[in-house]
Amino acid sequence: MINLSRRSLIAASGLAAAGAAAAGSALAEAAPVVMASTWDFGAAANAEGWRVRQSGGSALDMVEAAARVPEADPTNASVGLGGYPDRDGHVTLDAVIMDEAGGLGAVCALEDVVHAVSVARRVMEKTPHVILVGAGARDFALSEGFETTNLLTPQAEAAWREWLKTARYAPRANSENDDWRRAGAGGVLDHDTIGVLGRDATGRMAGACTTSGMAFKMRGRVGDSPIVGAGLFVDGEVGAATATGVGEEVLRVCGAHAVVEAMRHGMDPATACRQTIERIARLRGRAVAEAQVGLLALTKAGRVGAFALQPGFTYAVTRADGGTEILNAESLFG
Repeated sequence: MINLSRRSLIAASGLAAAGAAAAGSALAEAAPVVMASTWDFGAAANAEGWRVRQSGGSALDMVEAAARVPEADPTNASVGLGGYPDRDGHVTLDAVIMDEAGGLGAVCALEDVVHAVSVARRVMEKTPHVILVGAGARDFALSEGFETTNLLTPQAEAAWREWLKTARYAPRANSENDDWRRAGAGGVLDHDTIGVLGRDATGRMAGACTTSGMAFKMRGRVGDSPIVGAGLFVDGEVGAATATGVGEEVLRVCGAHAVVEAMRHGMDPATACRQTIERIARLRGRAVAEAQVGLLALTKAGRVGAFALQPGFTYAVTRADGGTEILNAESLFG
């Protein structure tokens, strides 16, 4: 187990800060970032967002298109089609989309519709509300012409039935990457999200976050992903941030908003993410000794940074020259 004494926390913070500062310096010398997404599968999402940007699409168009890629991928058990169900066998989706001017839409516990992020955008553009949930979100999606789809794939159903033999819930750090990399191996995704941040050719920003939530969660559970200020926050004056990992821990500190506010007060993205992760560790102590939370931030000028509780959090960045790479975030522990 990890010793979360004050002395060890300070020491870990200092080492991580030095690493984050070095990484931030190297990134600052590269071309500005136009898209950043959580986890390895963010690279494929970014590729679609980049295509939309090149065709003249807005930042909202970019992040929506990017988020739709993992939503439609049945081999990704963390998002959309093929997402693992709740403990009662229902696949429920959560998503949020936000622009730099405060435009915002979200859906929670949406069933039978693959592209939750697109429904969230319709909530933003077609209703006087910000969040629709459950049956109401589904009814709205159908009224907007979205088709219904059985989201529970045979692979996800098999994993759920295997889980029912013990019904033991034990989240694993970095399960997003571990299970996606060995798709089809029967691994259980316990916490899961893709967060996408983008800048269009005019410099405007937007973000999106979409998930099928914790595998085998209690029916009705909603984490941080669709909650503005927790799983995602965008501010045109400063930048944007998104979160992944155990959503309950992100919710406790309004993670994405905390990062953006730290950047507003002069912190670089990596340091802003680190400060928020340290806050979670101080607040929760041994309760997060083996939990993962990853934060990712992008400034209005195109600087990117990330930080996590545990090693293993990766993120995909696409720069203004079109190049994409997968980066490893610095971490507080490990």
